[in-house]
Amino acid sequence: MPGGRLTRQDRQHIAAGLAEGLTYAEIARHLARPTSTITREITRNGGPGGYQPNRAHQAAERRARRRKSIPSPTAPAATDAHGRDPESVRTFEERFASLMVKTGLPRMTARVLACLYATDTGSLTAADLVQRLRVSPASVSKAIGDLEGQALIRRERDPRRRRDRYVIDDDVWYHAWMASARMNAILADAAVQGAATFGTDTPAGARLEDMGQFLEHIGHDMTRAAEHWRQVFSTRRTKDR
Repeated sequence: MPGGRLTRQDRQHIAAGLAEGLTYAEIARHLARPTSTITREITRNGGPGGYQPNRAHQAAERRARRRKSIPSPTAPAATDAHGRDPESVRTFEERFASLMVKTGLPRMTARVLACLYATDTGSLTAADLVQRLRVSPASVSKAIGDLEGQALIRRERDPRRRRDRYVIDDDVWYHAWMASARMNAILADAAVQGAATFGTDTPAGARLEDMGQFLEHIGHDMTRAAEHWRQVFSTRRTKDR
């Protein structure tokens, strides 16, 4: 139909017209289409010397599928159920994510984590995250994998929706902190072994020995601090119930 999308047959007519040496305007008149439509079609698909109708039609179908897969933004509500301004919430999420990026988290991983923290339930599905962040499912999946690998979130099965939910535990930072302390202990052991290999009376060996002692000391302090916090927090949480 004039004004609608070009069909496979239209594209075959375009190829035939080019083979006959017709101008873009002549091809457009034969198809009852604007000349600009024919010009764009030929230009984006190899030009007059390289136009192939089947390949051009496949490319158009791929573009149409990509447009359909992009979630359409919904108009934000004036306030949420708690009277909070959604724009202020989004601003906080972006700022929080930017701060976490400075700690070493990849940008998308930080955005997913900030989004989960800014959710009252503390849990979202992958589809929820795609819609809220307006990114691809692949980007969310990679970020989820990073966060699970660092024990910053855990996965739960939602029986009602038959899909996984990603949850932030109350003890998430305790577990992350303890994982960091364990890594410090591993590095400390490696440094001590290195010092023995090089000899503590050599510059390299002395440097590794200092590193091992520092990391071992810091690791012990981290563990004691985390256990103290967990005990205090657990007591406070019990009293609040």
